[in-house]
Amino acid sequence: MTDTARPAGDRWDGEAGRPRRAAPPRRPTMRDIADRVGVSASAVSFALNGRAGVSPATRARVLRAAEQLGWVPDSAARALSGERLGCVGLVLNRPARTLGVESFFLQLVSGVQEALSVRGTALMFQVVPDLDAECVLYRRWWGERRVDGVLMVDPRTDDPRPALLESLGFPAVAVGGLSGQGTASGEAAPISTVWADDAAAMRSILGHLHRLGHRRIAHVAGLPELAHTERRLHALREESVRLGLSPGDVCTVSADYSDAEGAEATRELLDRPQPPTAIVYDNDVMAVAGASVAASRGLPVPGQLSIVAWDDSALCRVTHPALTALVRDTGGFGRLAAEELLALLDGGPVRSVQAELPRLELRESTAPPG
Repeated sequence: MTDTARPAGDRWDGEAGRPRRAAPPRRPTMRDIADRVGVSASAVSFALNGRAGVSPATRARVLRAAEQLGWVPDSAARALSGERLGCVGLVLNRPARTLGVESFFLQLVSGVQEALSVRGTALMFQVVPDLDAECVLYRRWWGERRVDGVLMVDPRTDDPRPALLESLGFPAVAVGGLSGQGTASGEAAPISTVWADDAAAMRSILGHLHRLGHRRIAHVAGLPELAHTERRLHALREESVRLGLSPGDVCTVSADYSDAEGAEATRELLDRPQPPTAIVYDNDVMAVAGASVAASRGLPVPGQLSIVAWDDSALCRVTHPALTALVRDTGGFGRLAAEELLALLDGGPVRSVQAELPRLELRESTAPPG
């Protein structure tokens, strides 16, 4: 009888007639580095942790040996010793169906990762079903010392998370302004924030449409509980009054950022006795869906309906006609948030940082009303 092929790396158990899996390779330790370099384990510890007590030449030899051996710090041991873990967390609770089509979060996370990688810091990402689950997760991460700090996204109008994170002493940065932030009545935030001026951005959109001659303007907003939705709605109301627009001619309907709800909101608006001549959508996906609804009804864009998307993307640029959109560096927004969190971890103060104001990119989807 001839032997059958045996998987590489396995040992053959002749009695049982089964392959016996070889033991996994042992993780290199500080002791291994010390033996290779010819110094004490304490000297290796000083060198790897950037502490005084070893010469520059010895530190360089230790770091070179650690790289050759593939040594990485043990996160559990670092947690027990109170040292930095080298990992930050980001939790997302949005409808799962919106994550696969919306480019905003992909660009945001890309920017976050770019900033973290410079410092060798990892990102722990988790999706949860609701706000309560997110708060439970923060408590668990803090109690188990899973991450050094967190990036909190999608601030709410009545948000328990900032106070919770502050009470835990968890270094945190809110990505997006908290409710009331950027207004005269806004209180000092309990955690650091990186935010964009949604009110000024809405004013720029409304001003553009008003100059074109539009007087019936609709806004397909995102989730109503989000703080940035609140700021956009408030700015829409204030600016429409300032421009002398009739309250009945400026309206808002809510959706969940998905193409399905964006399309449904568009159909509902166009079915009204006095439909809008311009619609502003809170993201690119809903704007493209709205343009598709208009096309299916034979309603020319921008001849009879002007469309503006809040966040620019490739979707806005390749759609025909190309969509007028607010352009901002979303990746840069993510980098700014991550850099602010790293500054907190380095002992920096809690503060509020305003990102660059988005600019309105005029394309083919806006024109005077027909």
